[in-house]
Amino acid sequence: MLPKVQLLPGAISEILVSVRETGVLTRSDCYGLMAASLDDSVTEQDRRSINRLIRSVCRGKVQMIDDLTPRS
Repeated sequence: MLPKVQLLPGAISEILVSVRETGVLTRSDCYGLMAASLDDSVTEQDRRSINRLIRSVCRGKVQMIDDLTPRS
């Protein structure tokens, strides 16, 4: 049996704000988005926001870095 993944309240919003401000998606952001994608209670609006963020990464508008925290 897989362990239940539970998001912190506001986690998706925090990731989106951080990426918008820095233009960078960190490794920890990716883990947060992965947890969100496994959570059945995520709203449709949050799922759309995650999809937009993934498209931005694919188009090169958002840079992915291997660090755990964004660089200033």
